[in-house]
Amino acid sequence: MQELKESALSDPAPKKAPVRRHRSLFLSDLHLGAIGARADLVLRFLDQNRADTYILVGDILDAGVPFSLGRAAACDAVIDHLRRRHAEGAELIYLIGNHDPAPALTPDHRRLPVDPIEEMVHVAADGRRYLVVHGDCQDRAFIRSHLLTRIGTYLESLARLLCAAVMPSEGRGAPRFGGRVDRAFAAVNAALHLGRGHERRLVELARQRGVDGVICGHYHMAGLHDRHGLLYANCGDWVTSITCLSEDYNGRLHLVDGQALSVFGSGLRTEAQVVHA
Repeated sequence: MQELKESALSDPAPKKAPVRRHRSLFLSDLHLGAIGARADLVLRFLDQNRADTYILVGDILDAGVPFSLGRAAACDAVIDHLRRRHAEGAELIYLIGNHDPAPALTPDHRRLPVDPIEEMVHVAADGRRYLVVHGDCQDRAFIRSHLLTRIGTYLESLARLLCAAVMPSEGRGAPRFGGRVDRAFAAVNAALHLGRGHERRLVELARQRGVDGVICGHYHMAGLHDRHGLLYANCGDWVTSITCLSEDYNGRLHLVDGQALSVFGSGLRTEAQVVHA
C-alpha cells in the first residue's frame, strides 16, 4: 500500500495542451451577452491558441439583449483576452456585424481597442487576397431588417430560457446541436437560406472586387469550399457550431472545430481545408 501511495505521488501532473500558433484566426458570431453564447468555450480556445492577427468577423457582442450577471464575467474575460493580445503586439481587426452595438453605445470595459470597420481585404501568406465582410450585406431585403434582427434575438433568448427552465438537462452543458432549441433554430436558418444563394452572392461580390475569395460569418453555417469558382469561407459561430477559421504560415485556410479542444483536450481538429497547389 505504501508503494502504491509513493507511486501515485511520483506520477507527473497531466500536461497542459500545448499552445497552437496561427498566422491568422478568423472568429465571428460570438454573440457575447446572448443567452446561447459560449464565452467559456471561446476563452478556452483563445487560451490554447495564439495568432499574429485576430480578425473578428462581426457579431462579437450582441446589442439585442442586456448582459446578465451570470454571463457578464465570462464575456468580459473574452474581451480582456483580446485586449491583452493586442497590447502584446498582435494585430486586432474588428468588422462590425448586424448584432454589434454602435461603438458609442458600448461600455468602455467592453470596448475593443480598435475601431470597427465594414470590410477589408486580407492578404494571406501565399499572396492570395480575400474580401472579408460580416455577410449581412448580401442578405435579402426582408431578412436585412433591423427590427427583424431584434425580434429574432428576443425570440431565441426566450426560447432558450424556457427550455432551460422546463428541461434543465438541455441547458448550458448540452452538446452543440444537441438541444431542441439548437435544432429548431438550425432548421429555421437552413430554411431561410435554402439553396445557399448567399454563398453565390458573396462570391460574386469578391469576383467584382478582383480578389481570390471571400471570408464571412453571419449565417451560422460554417463552410470552406470553392464550388462557385472562388474560395468561400464562413467562420461558423460560437453559439451552436463552435467553429472558426485559421490561416497557417503557408497561407492555407482551415475550418477548425473549436469544441474538439474542450471535448478531447488535444488541441485543434481540422474539419476541412482547401489547399491550393
